[in-house]
Amino acid sequence: MRTFEYDVLSFPMSRKTGEAEMKNILNARGAEGWEVVSFSSSEFANVGYTVFLKRETTDGGAAS
Repeated sequence: MRTFEYDVLSFPMSRKTGEAEMKNILNARGAEGWEVVSFSSSEFANVGYTVFLKRETTDGGAAS
């Protein structure tokens, strides 16, 4: 059975994160196997962006 792990990134506007910086961060995470599954503008990120990521686990969820 395929299993996944999830992560959440926040890009608050207070950090003045530019589009190029966000793209670089997301490309780096993509190189690690992460995939963006959703994003939203969010007050959670101090009126910025919240990005939800997932990637398949390498162990397939098997117990050790």
